[in-house]
Amino acid sequence: MTTSTRIESRDSFKETIQTETPVAVEFSAGWCPDCRRLDMFMDDVLNHFDNLPLHKVDTEQLPDITSEQEVMGIPSILVFQNGEKIGHLHSADAKTPDQVSEFFSKYY
Repeated sequence: MTTSTRIESRDSFKETIQTETPVAVEFSAGWCPDCRRLDMFMDDVLNHFDNLPLHKVDTEQLPDITSEQEVMGIPSILVFQNGEKIGHLHSADAKTPDQVSEFFSKYY
């Protein structure tokens, strides 16, 4: 099972996205019902993708990063490689396990 790591600072975010292999970052907030729904099925989705590094950004804790990455709705999942955003699953398309799996299959 893949576990997620919480990103707590701008430096941690920058370090996290500077990888040669794609890395996924989920932008969410504790008060968000759709984020809690995503968390309910995310482990099952991640079990289908070996070595998928998933990290989480709390949009209330790191609003500047959220804005810089053009996250307009939550939950959103972004994929980065070598410091560049290469994928963005917008909140409207992150409602079901199939939608999230289809998105991840493009990168992993």
